This record gives sequence, structure tokens and C-alpha cells, in this order.
Amino acid sequence: MLKSASLVTAVCALAMIPVIAYGQAASSCWLKDGSAPTATTAFILCEQGPVYITNDGGATWRLQETGAKDLLRAIVFSDASHGIAVGNRGTIVGTDDGGKTWQPRNSGSTENLLSVTGRGNLYWASGFNGALVTSTDGGRTWSQQKTGITQGLEDIYFADAQHGWAVGWSGTILRTDNGGAKWDQVTTKVAQWSLTSVTFTDAKNGWATGFAGQLLRSTDGGLTWTAVNTGINTWYKDVFVDGSKRIWVAADDQFLVSEDNGAKFRSVPASTQAFLRKFVPVGDKVWAIGQLALLSQSGTEWKKITSLIPRSPGASLDPDALAAANEAAAAATAAAAAAAAKAVR
Repeated sequence: MLKSASLVTAVCALAMIPVIAYGQAASSCWLKDGSAPTATTAFILCEQGPVYITNDGGATWRLQETGAKDLLRAIVFSDASHGIAVGNRGTIVGTDDGGKTWQPRNSGSTENLLSVTGRGNLYWASGFNGALVTSTDGGRTWSQQKTGITQGLEDIYFADAQHGWAVGWSGTILRTDNGGAKWDQVTTKVAQWSLTSVTFTDAKNGWATGFAGQLLRSTDGGLTWTAVNTGINTWYKDVFVDGSKRIWVAADDQFLVSEDNGAKFRSVPASTQAFLRKFVPVGDKVWAIGQLALLSQSGTEWKKITSLIPRSPGASLDPDALAAANEAAAAATAAAAAAAAKAVR
């Protein structure tokens, strides 16, 4: 059966990681999410609010404030000019000029928003207590969609304007085939722990990941799911299928990859301690976002993008100070992760 109480405890403990570490190392930002609307333009979100922006494929970066008063959790751009970031207490900020300026938008919700996805002028954001809000005008105005659940929704993804999926705590899976006008909950025995990410390559074929080595697969649009055993039992943060049909899983300090459509997976080490969180497609490349670093894919290897050093605006660039900040972050993350692991046992 589902370990709901323990899972909620674990999620809360892990959600405190940025807060704990930020108090110890204010010179760093925690990289949280990213979006790349073109092969050369990308936006990498700091959880504390700023956004790193590159217009030359990651060769150089500038740091832009969003003015958000609460932690931000996710970001998406529909093109090089128009983007949305969402976060705690229903926070939504938007830009129409490529991140140069940001304006607050009224989400109509006070729940922590954890994920956002978009298709053209359509956006959807999900969060705590089954919250799900949508916009049909490029993120300027928002309305709530009914999910019928109270579990937190960690991730949301739409393959097109009609077919979408959301996953979250205690194995929650939702699906829609009408743009979210109606969401249906999917019950499956293989989703025994909280789920943290979902993606589909088309309206039929998709993957979901979560706690305790959970890797789930669907071939019928999310109506049914099967468990895939990778042999590695850890927290899977994200999943992505690249242009060569390789299936990648972000697993904290390592990657898992399958080159045979999921029949078997092998471990690929990260080139640096990054606390991997998200995959971001950038043209025909894939980047991986970790709390402490940004990595770029080269075939089946990953290398750190050294041009981006996460920090807060105005912070010192002294290498020793940055190293100390990263060490403090690593210690805080490890301590919180240990507390979460104890909670779910």
C-alpha cells in the first residue's frame, strides 16, 4: 500500500533543502529549472528568483532579476520573448521581452506552484493540494481547473494542446484529452511512491519517475502503466528521450541511460557533484540542470558548462568563496536527504 504519511514527511524534508542551504551560503543560487525556446537562447531559473539568460548557446550569461518575492520552482518559454515562471504561494511572473523585464501575474491561487508547461499561448501550472491553473492568453490571465484531488502535483506535461498528464505525491497520476477541461485520475498498483516527473514523446508513449527507483512506462496515453526495473534504487528526479531515442533518467549524482527502448539501463556518472534535477532540450542538444551546476550532453557523456557559475546578484566571484558555498550546499542537501530517507523507512 501507499506510504502516504511517510512520503509527505519526506517531501517536506527535501523541500527544505534550498532554505537550509541558502541560509548557510547566500553567495549561491540553486539552479531549479530551465527552458530553451531556440538552439542559442536559454533561460535557467534560480530558485531564489533570478534567471540566467544566454543568447549564444551558453558561451556567455547574464543574470536578470524577476522581482519575485517568493521562491520560484519552474520556468517555461513559448518563444525567445515570452516566458512564465511559477513558485510559492501562487506566484507567477511573466516576461514579453526575453527576460529583460518581468511582471507579476495573478494566478488566482495561493498554493505553492511546482511545475509549468506551455504550448503556444496555452500554459498550465500545477502544485500543492491538487492545484492546477491554466492560461489561454500567453500567461496574462489565469483560471483554475478542477482536479478532484488534494495531493501535491509535482510535474505537468502536455504533448499537444489537448493531451496532458500530471503526477505527484503518493503515486498520483492524472490525464486529460481535452486540454484540462476534465482531468481523470489513473489508479495503478505500480505507482507506490511519490512521482516527480512525467514526459510523453507523443499522445501515446510516455514515462514517469519518482522515489525509490520508480520508473513507469505507458504506451496507451497514460491509461495504464508498467514498472521498469533498472536495478538502481534511488530517487529519480526527471526523465527525457533524446533525439537518438536514448532514454535518460536524472538520479541525483548520476544518469541512467537506455539505448534499447527501455529494455535495460546503465549508469553514467555526472562529471561533477550537481544534485541533478531537470533535463532541458537545447536545439539538438540536451542540458541537465543540477542544484549546483549545469551540464551538457555529448553522446552518452555529460560535461559541466563552466561558463555558468550559480550565484546571487552582486555576490563575490572569489573562487574560494564559491567553493565554500558549494560545500555548505552539499552538506545541507545530504543532511536533508538523509532525514527524508529515514522518514520513508
